[in-house]
Amino acid sequence: MNLYPLILAWKRMEWLALAAAAALAVIGILFIYSASYRQDDMQVTAMTLRQLVWVVLGMGVMLALAAADYRRVAAVAPVLYGASLLLLALVLGFGRTMYGATRWLNVFGIYLQPSEFAKIASILLLARYLAEPGRNFARPQVIALAALIVAVPMALVMRQPDLGTALTFAPMFLAMLFVGGMPIRYAIVLVFLGAVTAVPGWFLLSDYQRERILVFLDPSRDPLGSGWNSIQSSIAVGSGGLFGKGYLMGTQNVLGFLPRTVAPTDFIFSVIAEETGFVGSVTLLTLYAILLGGVVRAGIASRDKLGRLIATGVATLLFCHIFVNLAMTVGLMPITGLPLPLVSYGGSFMITATAGLGLAQSIYVRRVRR
Repeated sequence: MNLYPLILAWKRMEWLALAAAAALAVIGILFIYSASYRQDDMQVTAMTLRQLVWVVLGMGVMLALAAADYRRVAAVAPVLYGASLLLLALVLGFGRTMYGATRWLNVFGIYLQPSEFAKIASILLLARYLAEPGRNFARPQVIALAALIVAVPMALVMRQPDLGTALTFAPMFLAMLFVGGMPIRYAIVLVFLGAVTAVPGWFLLSDYQRERILVFLDPSRDPLGSGWNSIQSSIAVGSGGLFGKGYLMGTQNVLGFLPRTVAPTDFIFSVIAEETGFVGSVTLLTLYAILLGGVVRAGIASRDKLGRLIATGVATLLFCHIFVNLAMTVGLMPITGLPLPLVSYGGSFMITATAGLGLAQSIYVRRVRR
């Protein structure tokens, strides 16, 4: 067995970003326990243990990809992309429906969300396509084919329907094209087209998606129904004060004003902010800044265009999740259901996030020697 890749990865890894990822995962486990805390409910232990298993698997994926050469991983991008499309198609036919959306596949009793895996597969295929030598970004055909790579999974995710996840493909696509060398005038045209299609897109949304947007614009529209989560989340964040109410002491959380079904997932930041206050929230943001800084450094230090594009896609994806999740918990954006990377409960995005971080580590490990 050739141990050289493992030794190389170990010596040249971006340790600060790895430490930030580990710290965020630990914070996630602690506050998932708090979000589902019951003194006499064994379900709490089961949920926390499941997250622990996902964290261990995710860290294993990250280290394995850090040791692997990202160029070899990108070489199988068409296979990964095709598999992700197949899984998305299977979701539409055989997926499980919850909360008005069909997003999950039951695989031997484990519910997986293929739309999360499609994100990393799309990043890899798009990076491989854009990084090919001689690619002329002034040709509209090149931009159109790149758009098709993200449009297909995006359309399948919209069919579930999962608007929040589908929209994460757009900034990822634009950022990778920009770093790849697309003329700025094309970026302006694409943004304009996106804004124009948003108007008829309103009529394609499902009823509950339209209701979420209307409640965001007017929280008093349905305070005991669709507006409940947003209102209670804002109260939880605001009531944390400077140092918070203490671990397992958040009244919005423990007394169930934040619904148990969403507190460990979409609203885990509300739990953290209520129990650790401003200091805990700033600490969390600092860890995310370190993490994103590590991915950006990997892109800057990359020895080739492929590495820069992959790092750009991963950094944009993580930033979108962090920004949208935090904004929706404080009432600055509509509720979209995007999880907080490495912290929210759930296995599919944990694997996707750690896979992206593993690719960034692989790029950094193989950086140009200066």
